[in-house]
Amino acid sequence: MTSNDDYVLEILLERGLVTSEQVAKARQAHVSAEKTIVDQLVASGVISEREVLSALANQFGMEMISLQGVDIPLEVREMVSAEVARRYGVVPVYQNDNTLTVALSDPLNFDILDTLRYLLKCNVEGVVAARHEIKVALDRYYTVESSMESMLSQIADGAVDVAVSARQDMAQDGAEADTDAPIIKLVSLIILEAFRSRASDIHLEPLANRFRVRYRVDGVLHEMDSPPKRLQSSILSRVKIMASMKIAEKRVPQDGRIEVNIMGRELDLRVSSIPTNHGESIVMHILDKQNLALGLPKLGFLSDDQELFERLITLPDGIILVTGPTGSGKTTTLYACLGYINRPDRKIITVEDPVEYQMSGVNQVQVREDIGMTFAAALRSILRQAPNIVMIGEIRDLETARIATEASLTGHLVFSTLHTNDAPSAVTRLLDIGVKPFLVASSLRAVMAQRLVRTVCDDCREEYEPEMTEINALGPVAERLAGARLYQGRGCNRCSLSGYFGRQGIFEIFTVTDEIQRMIYEKVPASQLRSRARELGMRTLREDGVRKVANGTTTVAEVLRVTMGDQD
Repeated sequence: MTSNDDYVLEILLERGLVTSEQVAKARQAHVSAEKTIVDQLVASGVISEREVLSALANQFGMEMISLQGVDIPLEVREMVSAEVARRYGVVPVYQNDNTLTVALSDPLNFDILDTLRYLLKCNVEGVVAARHEIKVALDRYYTVESSMESMLSQIADGAVDVAVSARQDMAQDGAEADTDAPIIKLVSLIILEAFRSRASDIHLEPLANRFRVRYRVDGVLHEMDSPPKRLQSSILSRVKIMASMKIAEKRVPQDGRIEVNIMGRELDLRVSSIPTNHGESIVMHILDKQNLALGLPKLGFLSDDQELFERLITLPDGIILVTGPTGSGKTTTLYACLGYINRPDRKIITVEDPVEYQMSGVNQVQVREDIGMTFAAALRSILRQAPNIVMIGEIRDLETARIATEASLTGHLVFSTLHTNDAPSAVTRLLDIGVKPFLVASSLRAVMAQRLVRTVCDDCREEYEPEMTEINALGPVAERLAGARLYQGRGCNRCSLSGYFGRQGIFEIFTVTDEIQRMIYEKVPASQLRSRARELGMRTLREDGVRKVANGTTTVAEVLRVTMGDQD
């Protein structure tokens, strides 16, 4: 673990962290030259690595820190090259005036800080962090290198396996693209690293003095080491060619799509560009076709909510709405619903903008507003196709809402989405659009609001005691955590030190009973609808989140993060 085993053992013995008998036993069991006696004590569970490092940090007057959840600014990371960081096993953490603070795992290696001071030409101070946290941070922050040569060396070693469809790999003037060109390989590497990082979005953002690349992982943006500013135009042009967009047009927003195969996985990248002050900003939304196979149980329902929701989506007619902000998983939920009820004896038609996933056995219609193929126009036509089930990507206007309502009243089951903060507010939204109260009351069967919370990493989960400020912020629902064993992620290589891996939904299911129908017809405010629905058994988003904290799925901090603006 460290460069001077005997000295470390002496410190541990002096501090009473180990006994002489435990050290003697470890010496007898020590058989590997690659492991020290201290490593043997850690492996046998006598003492933890963090306790060892904490003792050493205290001995030398150094601070012991955790890199879990720490987002190191790009300007700090750029002070230490990838080569230097990996060679000496250090991670730059923060800068104060002319002093750079780096995290290291061996405080007994006195030469590291002196060497860094010489190489970096500035004052360097050290703090102590666990060895595995250092490794994860190095892998996270120094994967996509700033230098073009380093990126291409990874490609030469066979690191990139991104196949683009032949149609999209042709330049727009008809000339075949040079698949060996460095820029093409660089863009492929950016996409590959996003896939490896489990990113849902890739953001390519031109700024005044640099070209920023960010990945959204589990709903949180992380800045990556980005290519040089001089490559900005070439990278953006390559992405636009792949997405069949007009590379000469840089004044108006454009949309496109890229189909790629990464290590045997079929992915669709939905591409959007918009002009900014310093060039075109491009976002690539990654759609993994394997997510279609998740099904309702993988969305995060607890058993009672899943049973209720399955009953609702198998009703013969009516409207089922899923609400929430952008990025809350509404589309995934709708596809999971269609997958659950997709049977040979049912005709299902969807109207989407855009069609995000291709579903077997489902008739999917793409909205094309430029040629008059709007949601409303498509709906009018597809109802003549005699479907049993209709899915509308989003209800945006009165005409779409009116046709959807009429369809539900004539024996069709209609699924759609709305942008509202909670479930009962969907009623108010429909009334504001202009739908008559009696039509809303007669057609609406249920509304489900949802959010996505990050789930605790299984590889590094450990019990924890939340801060009292967090408990107080939860409000009255916090009492439901009494006696529960709560878990959080310590941070490991699998979760990139975040403590979270993947996301699941928290839900608020508002069912329209006879009493609720009467209240809607009487145009009762959403606050009263919400209050009565809760009396009838509806759980709020926060209450469902607290249930998932209690069963160890997520943390108090995460539930607060996604429900802070919601009512209790």
